[in-house]
Amino acid sequence: MREKNKLQYDVVILGGGPAGISAAIYTARGAAKTAIIDISMLGGQPSNYLELENYPGFGRIDGYDMMEKFEEHAGMFDIDKYPMQEIEQINLISSPKIIETKEIIFEAKTVIIATGAQAKKLGIQREKELTGKGVSYCAVCDGAFYKDKTVAVVGGGNAAVEEGCYLTKFAKKVYIIHRRDSLRADKIAQQRAFENDKVEFIYDTIPVEIQGNECVENLVIKNVKTNEASNLKVDGVFPYIGFSPNINYINAQVEQNEAGFIVTDETMQTSVPGVFAAGDVRTTPLRQVITAAADGAVAGCYAVKYLEKLEEKTTV
Repeated sequence: MREKNKLQYDVVILGGGPAGISAAIYTARGAAKTAIIDISMLGGQPSNYLELENYPGFGRIDGYDMMEKFEEHAGMFDIDKYPMQEIEQINLISSPKIIETKEIIFEAKTVIIATGAQAKKLGIQREKELTGKGVSYCAVCDGAFYKDKTVAVVGGGNAAVEEGCYLTKFAKKVYIIHRRDSLRADKIAQQRAFENDKVEFIYDTIPVEIQGNECVENLVIKNVKTNEASNLKVDGVFPYIGFSPNINYINAQVEQNEAGFIVTDETMQTSVPGVFAAGDVRTTPLRQVITAAADGAVAGCYAVKYLEKLEEKTTV
């Protein structure tokens, strides 16, 4: 077996989304030798967003275009990027801290975890088997497959309502199913959905089973107040019920809350010295691109301060 290449850095950032790229810009500006590692391409979740219209200074911008601008900005600095890296194990307690991929062993004086979060699953029958066959967690990725078809979106927040409206570009009918009697989405997003003739809301209802052999054919739903079950003939199901943190290989090495999100202080410091967390992977009251980028800035600044206390830096 070929021996793995060993690389040393002041800061290794796990995740190349808004939080990770923002953190890298700040650590690089602080003259810290910095690397970003991602299991996929850089850009993170926002790369799949149809558009963003709440990031100051941009008005309305395609998510992919936004993240291209983040990467262009990071390109102004000496930041090493390692996309498409399959992580095998992480040791955050050791000194130096170790991140081992299939190809490389990274040694880092400090680590910033910015791995984000992924869409929660409904946890109902046939969801897993029919994922990619009618069950999708990305309307922008798969919406075009549902031209003149009927789909169900599950959820009542911004993501559910906005992606539901996006799906009307293709689908002839979009049901938005919400377990409560009112939506959590911003009022402007709600208003757009209410004015869309293709959108129909089903309140006080949850999905209980997805049915279909080779593809989605039917969604069994239940009213939470009456317990009455009924069938909804749909060709696709899009769950938007929140997120769970991407914390593979962390293995409880840092403090997490009951939902698994990493606990930090106001400087993004975790329970382990020299380990910071930023963006959607940590406990935060708001998960938006702007808050992830802000977290990254804080984490980057305080990672540099941590390095300064060590009084020793790797030559950039």
